[in-house]
Amino acid sequence: MTEQLTKSRQTAELAFAKTQSQFLARGRAIDEQDAITSARDEKTLRLREARLTREREARESATAALVAKRART
Repeated sequence: MTEQLTKSRQTAELAFAKTQSQFLARGRAIDEQDAITSARDEKTLRLREARLTREREARESATAALVAKRART
């Protein structure tokens, strides 16, 4: 069953399809950007935790060395 559309209806259908595809493309771009942001935030948190651990271990090591040095004298 073939449907014959008027010229104005065809134009409207094409305009709607174009608008709809732009909207869907925008949604995909936003989803992709959100995924990138989320991955960056997770990596930043992981690196911050690693840095804080290293700094704490360095402080503890320096404190232990200082205590050992004072104990010898």
